[in-house]
Amino acid sequence: MTVILVLVTFLIFAIVDYYLNRGKSLHQVVDKTHKMVKQHAVAPIPATRFEPGVEWVDGFAVPERMRYHAGHAWCLAERKNVHRIGADDFAVRLAGQIDGLELPKAGKWLRQGQKAWSFLRGGERVEMASPVEGEILQVNEDVLKDPSLLRQDPYGRGWLMTVNVPDEDSTFRNLLPKHMLPAWMRQSVERLWELQPTLAGATAFDGGRPADDLTGRLSPTAWRELGREMFLTD
Repeated sequence: MTVILVLVTFLIFAIVDYYLNRGKSLHQVVDKTHKMVKQHAVAPIPATRFEPGVEWVDGFAVPERMRYHAGHAWCLAERKNVHRIGADDFAVRLAGQIDGLELPKAGKWLRQGQKAWSFLRGGERVEMASPVEGEILQVNEDVLKDPSLLRQDPYGRGWLMTVNVPDEDSTFRNLLPKHMLPAWMRQSVERLWELQPTLAGATAFDGGRPADDLTGRLSPTAWRELGREMFLTD
């Protein structure tokens, strides 16, 4: 009889303890979940159109997956010997709200480092150099119709051409090594502020990002000269 009484007592304690701890655990889970939701709600959400893995140098986006020419053109391998090319974030912000864009036609042979396409603004023209050497396979008709795609998405919908590059090894030797990209971009920004000190204040309010149209206050002639200097097509 005593044994039974002891067992019943332990059983009662066990049941009471279970319900007490269960309520405490539920309270902790609810409290923890509330904190997580609260933290998520106040966490800043990056307002960027660039994919993850982008390095930001002085406010300009430099995606690691691209290769870069010193004149601020990029190339991206689509498959063996076929590369997509375009203008980088720095170049399109410097070009700003252009009136038009001129691209060569498919079938033309591009020389690496030579003038390949043109930005048009206020009756002036600024050209950029090709980052690769090869035959143009396709041009982006969408960006010709809507040049604002360059500023909206320079590494995506704002691409310019696809090119067949037969000698990839020689082409890549003339592009910037990946470890030099941050220093190269910083030097470009410093050079820009040196040539046009008044532009240093042309930044947006979202964390100091450069304005979409960095050169909007320049005269067309000053815009042309600055572009040729920075894009190495002077």
